[in-house]
Amino acid sequence: MGIIFAVSQLGALFMAWAFLGPEWQVFEDPNDPLIPLYYIAAVVLFTLVILYIIKKKREDLVRIIFLGAVTYTIFFVILMMAAGVVGGVIPFIASVAVTAVIAYYLVKKPEWYVIDAAGILMSIGIIGMFGISLGILPVLILLIILAIYDAVSVYGTKHMVALADGVTKMRLPILLVIPKKRGYSYLTQKPLMQQLDEGGEREAMFMGLGDVIIPGILITSAFYFLPDDALWGMTANLAIALGTLVGAMIGFTILMRFVLKGNPQAGLPLLNGGAIAGYIVTYLVAFREFSFGIALPW
Repeated sequence: MGIIFAVSQLGALFMAWAFLGPEWQVFEDPNDPLIPLYYIAAVVLFTLVILYIIKKKREDLVRIIFLGAVTYTIFFVILMMAAGVVGGVIPFIASVAVTAVIAYYLVKKPEWYVIDAAGILMSIGIIGMFGISLGILPVLILLIILAIYDAVSVYGTKHMVALADGVTKMRLPILLVIPKKRGYSYLTQKPLMQQLDEGGEREAMFMGLGDVIIPGILITSAFYFLPDDALWGMTANLAIALGTLVGAMIGFTILMRFVLKGNPQAGLPLLNGGAIAGYIVTYLVAFREFSFGIALPW
């Protein structure tokens, strides 16, 4: 799980460095502090809609929504990377072919390794796009609010647990799945709520893609928006991005200690907290001033 987390972050950094420029930014003003509020409102609304659809037993509609989003994101990631290597129509053809294969297995045989492969590609693409589209201030606001929201949704309302349960039943690629034993099959995985009620040892560990994507946005944003002054044999922006990744990995390690006890845990408080701490410490060491790279909108 830790390797997948790190690979997704490093893949997004590489994508931002090699393939993404200002023309790919999602938002017109990356430093607008209101953007995170719009994003969070959209997340809450989307979650409620999906839970309502699941409650109405329309799993087919949920599958269409998620699989459509997944295949589009995977196609985009592969196309961007392939277009940076070769020209002509080859990148488009290769992207369609690879995406079609992954989509086929997601529909016909969504085993854990297929789910994880799709999740990694999705994470790389989403982290990269939002990382270059949000400045440091909006990202910090986003991480803090989402950490609070995640804690409330897991420990308070528990609707995030219900969402994960529904996703597991439908074998959708918005969870990373790591088997605990050889021979595990995701196709026979019991729903999470049922497994929690029955107790006993879990067959696999699960981590939502949001736990990978959200802290990763700060890592890529630090790399994209901070100055590239020489520092420690590399550039300052890369050093701070890697420091942010180290902080997130420390948060991940602490999180896993709780997860291994068998109860659902809110990941973002520790992951986002670790990423923010890593960013602050590395920024102070690198630049020795307290602006933290924040560009105020006023």
